[in-house]
Amino acid sequence: MKLQRIALLLAASILLLWAVAPSPDVPVGAEAQITEETKYIALTFDDGPRANTTERLLDGLKERGAKATFFLIGSQIADNASLVQRMKDEGHQVGSHTWSHTKLQGQSCSVISAQISRTDAALRDLLGDGDYWVRPPYGLLDKCQESLFSVPLVKWSVDPEDWKLKNTDKDVAAVLKHVQPGDIILMHDTFPTSVDAALRVVDKLQSQGYQFVTVKELLELNGVTPQPGVMYYSDHRWR
Repeated sequence: MKLQRIALLLAASILLLWAVAPSPDVPVGAEAQITEETKYIALTFDDGPRANTTERLLDGLKERGAKATFFLIGSQIADNASLVQRMKDEGHQVGSHTWSHTKLQGQSCSVISAQISRTDAALRDLLGDGDYWVRPPYGLLDKCQESLFSVPLVKWSVDPEDWKLKNTDKDVAAVLKHVQPGDIILMHDTFPTSVDAALRVVDKLQSQGYQFVTVKELLELNGVTPQPGVMYYSDHRWR
C-alpha cells in the first residue's frame, strides 16, 4: 500500500508539472497575446487622378500595405494613364466619378448615360473589361435614377470635408472622431493636405487593428453581394 501511495503521488506530481509548464510556442516571460477580430474599413478618393498628389498617395499606400478605392473623373484619365494603371496593378479599386464632375441629380437619362458611358469607355480602353462602380458627384442622385446604372453605386458614411478644410490636422481629427469598423471614408486625392491626412489616418487606424480594403472587398467581407443600381454607404447601410 505504501508503494502504491508513493506511485500515485509521483504520477500526480508529473501531471501537475505538465499542466503548469509554459507552452513551447510562448517564450517564458512573454506577454500574453490577445487576438482581436480584424476591423475592416474602406478609404475612398474622389476627383482624381492628379499627377503629383495622386502619385504621392499611391506611394504612401503601397508603403503601408493599404488598399483604397478611386473614383476618377473621366476627362483626366488619358493624361494620367500611368497612375490609373498603377492603381489597378497595386490592388486598388477603380471607379467612375462621371466624365466632367457633372451633378447627375435632376439630369436627363441621356446626360447621365453620356457622362457614365464615356468614362467607362476610357477605363475599359486602359484597364480592360470590368465593373467600374460609380460615385455620383456630390453624392446626389434621384432615387428613380438609380435603376439606370448597371453597376453598384457608392456614397460614404464618414465625410471630413477635406476639400473645404484643407488642413491636415483638422482632416485627421474629423475622420477619427466618427470612424467605426465597416465605414466608407470620403476624401480627395487632389489636395496635398488631404494626402497627408489620409496617410496619417491609415497609420493611426492600422495601429488600432484596422485593415484598409476596397469598397468591393468591404461589402463581400460582410457577406454582402453588391447589386447594380444600389447605393452603398457602408458595409451595413444601403438603399
